[in-house]
Amino acid sequence: MDAAPERVSVRFAGDGAGTGPLSWGQLENWSAIVKQRTWLPLGGVKPLPAGTTVEEIADELRYLMSRYQPMRTRLRFAPDGTPSQEVYDQGEIFLDVVDADGKDPEKVAESVCDRWREDELDFTAEWPVRMAVVRKDGEITHMAVLMSHFVTDATGAMTMMTEVAARVTTPVAGLQPLAQAEWQRSPAGQRHNAAAQRYWEGILRVVEPRRFPSPRMVETPRYWHGEFTSPALSRAVPELAGRTGVDSSTILLALYAGALTRVTGVDPVVIRPMVSNRFRPGLADVVCTLAQAGLLMVDAGGLGLEELLERVRRVTTAAYKYAYFHHTGMEAVVARVAAERGEPIELGCYFNDRRGPVRDVASAPGESTFRWVVAQEAPSFEPLFVHVDDVPGTIRISMYLDAAHITPDDGEAVLRGMEALAGS
Repeated sequence: MDAAPERVSVRFAGDGAGTGPLSWGQLENWSAIVKQRTWLPLGGVKPLPAGTTVEEIADELRYLMSRYQPMRTRLRFAPDGTPSQEVYDQGEIFLDVVDADGKDPEKVAESVCDRWREDELDFTAEWPVRMAVVRKDGEITHMAVLMSHFVTDATGAMTMMTEVAARVTTPVAGLQPLAQAEWQRSPAGQRHNAAAQRYWEGILRVVEPRRFPSPRMVETPRYWHGEFTSPALSRAVPELAGRTGVDSSTILLALYAGALTRVTGVDPVVIRPMVSNRFRPGLADVVCTLAQAGLLMVDAGGLGLEELLERVRRVTTAAYKYAYFHHTGMEAVVARVAAERGEPIELGCYFNDRRGPVRDVASAPGESTFRWVVAQEAPSFEPLFVHVDDVPGTIRISMYLDAAHITPDDGEAVLRGMEALAGS
């Protein structure tokens, strides 16, 4: 049995204390945490330069806790389960110091992260970050750090990493979650939410409720995660963007829509694109979770590539505009329309372009490859969810699917169909 880690107390203090409802982005993220039964930990292991001290890492943790209000946030729950938040102006957190003894320190750090991922996090009593350092022969060699996705999305995380590296001391940028929630309750915020609900309801009332054909057989295990790497897509997408003037994210979304209808035979296609919402006033660089899944519908069948790109480009404008809404309220709209139509409306088809603003443009030669990473019975996945990432020389698309809705073979065919469509 491993010895208990040494625990270093880290005191912190910051501004912005207060209580209030969750912001729309927080509500959406909290819904995912509840649904997936995980605290959505992000992060991992980082090797540290020789000579790094425990005090230096404790100071980094203190900086993060003091500067960013979401790091100092805990949740409260009403009797009916409705969450609210409290931002603290001061507190204490612990940095764990783990001795590697005779083990590989990197593997020790990885095991710390693995254990944390499996442990539950009590959002009412714990801070949403866990940090440790690993010590080998008296030297600090690695850091292990996980924070909940509830703290921030990918764009906010990039801001956080930049600022912590430079120890920025200027005031934090943008509207913090409590301020966001205040605007969202204002007349202007309520008007926007009502408009988003009308937009969604317009789609919900006309779309066919079943979005996937019934699988010929249900695979076991049920939930599958695959990865597709495509140098061909990384060459084709910039070429298409230059020729058509359509941005690369919209191109990939259109390829996804076109491949879906070709493989499944379902048209129009209904997709939930993840939208950063960073284009809204006061939200560009704020460290918090803002991304929400919008809703779009597009007739994608029987179109040439450039006509498909133009059609998807047109519908994304409204989809992105109305991907900012009160999550619980929108769930009620979906449930009401489904009840009126007499059957559930399937909306579990997602697209998430996670590439950063600086995108790799140099494409390496080589063939595309696909592999199934894991098949499992739990935890569950959405019916279909794809994530797009830049890796050197290629584009990587990760797919998560529920084989009760789409077979693994059809899932792979969708990804390969995107590449084929791009080259048509």
